[in-house]
Amino acid sequence: MKLVILGGTGSGKGTQTAKISSNFAIPSISIGEVLRTGIATRSDLGKQAKPYVEQGELVPDELMIQFIKQRLLEPDVKNGWILEGYPRTAFQAEELDFLLGQLKQRLDWAIYLKVSDSIMAARALSRGLTDDISEVIQRRIQNFQDFTVPILEYYQYSDRLLTIDGEQSPEKVAQEIASHLPS
Repeated sequence: MKLVILGGTGSGKGTQTAKISSNFAIPSISIGEVLRTGIATRSDLGKQAKPYVEQGELVPDELMIQFIKQRLLEPDVKNGWILEGYPRTAFQAEELDFLLGQLKQRLDWAIYLKVSDSIMAARALSRGLTDDISEVIQRRIQNFQDFTVPILEYYQYSDRLLTIDGEQSPEKVAQEIASHLPS
């Protein structure tokens, strides 16, 4: 099973990715973690991505698809994966489909955790991570509205979008997702 989980900052992507990964025995790929690891290890890609991450801006598409390709070529994902935090633009969704075609894979579902802007901001602020300061969070929410929402149309058009009310308890969200996925 190959899944993408979509939602704004603080929407519960990390929580639900962990639950899906555990319940379906597929590795989770957190783009935030991939970026943070690349930056921390000072990889070439990480060095290029660092200024964007620090400003709360989207990392350019050509860098992101390189991060994704590297990760999808690792042996632990050969039987499936869940991708959290990518794609963030309709162009990235198309690029991901193109990359998956090259790798002879196909995305099964894009799961969208629908959460209001005010809930996203409150949840993100409560995490207390070093990059979760108010200005950066507001920029992430605005970027989500500007860039990510068109992805929903892209996946809806190809009948691969599963919209979930992300304002429910984490347990209810997990139950609703699981009810739509093959067991």
